[in-house]
Amino acid sequence: MAGWKFETVVPAAAAEAFAAAVESLCPAVASFEIPGSTLWRIEGYASDMPPHAEAAAAMAVAAARAGIAEPEFTCIPLPDTDWVADNQASFQPLHAGRYFIQPSHFDGAAPHGTTALTVDAGAAFGTGEHATTKSCLLALDGLAKRRQFRRPLDLGCGSGILALAMAATWRRPIMAADIDPQSVVVARENAEINGLDGWLRIRCSNGVADREVRKAGPYDLIVANILAGPLVALSHRLSACLAPRGVLILSGLLAQQENAVRNAYRRQGLSLRHRIALDGWHTLIVARHPV
Repeated sequence: MAGWKFETVVPAAAAEAFAAAVESLCPAVASFEIPGSTLWRIEGYASDMPPHAEAAAAMAVAAARAGIAEPEFTCIPLPDTDWVADNQASFQPLHAGRYFIQPSHFDGAAPHGTTALTVDAGAAFGTGEHATTKSCLLALDGLAKRRQFRRPLDLGCGSGILALAMAATWRRPIMAADIDPQSVVVARENAEINGLDGWLRIRCSNGVADREVRKAGPYDLIVANILAGPLVALSHRLSACLAPRGVLILSGLLAQQENAVRNAYRRQGLSLRHRIALDGWHTLIVARHPV
């Protein structure tokens, strides 16, 4: 089939938001750091050219989330290639603590003692390959060794991978939310594929604006894998949704953005308890009391 390549170039801090946006347009997505610069190139591959209006809207939403001007983008034809099959074949199982993330085409057995989750590369961010998602999985693994959580929230859930991990770990009702309606659809599909749909409530919400998301709190664990700007902007509202001994996992920030995020949550009475640094990205675990 004829293939198309979608491409845009954005600042490093916005790479995750635009990768997620391109994933809503193309079944195969790749992100590359441009050497000698602070920019990343986001590429998407599809069998049909994404509609221009849809692409422009996706770029506008990503720009708003990242707090930058809308970047230019191109879409050019490529030789005949099965981009979906190529992308899925390139996605191999990975380990992150106790979690074993496998694509649906994987025909092997999960290692003994692991929590296996099936998630394909697709139209929502989150397969565990990106440092931010992997760090969140490692943070959940570490927390699960120390305590139980009864009321978690996955904010900016994307594919639902972190909500699935929490449901599989604690077998408690999990609230998940994302600003992107397509992510909500994908997360619900993944919950069903993994037999965890009975544990997840997935809502389309801008932060915690959705009434059902607010009503389900206070949460004893909130995972927010979004971006530094929204994390800072949401610091008051997220902290208000947190139970007195609750824990917040904050991810999607680059190393140089940590101080801004930490200071925002320090003003809400939350202190840094642990940091996971991976490939230039930082994930912070903050709480009012020792975890």
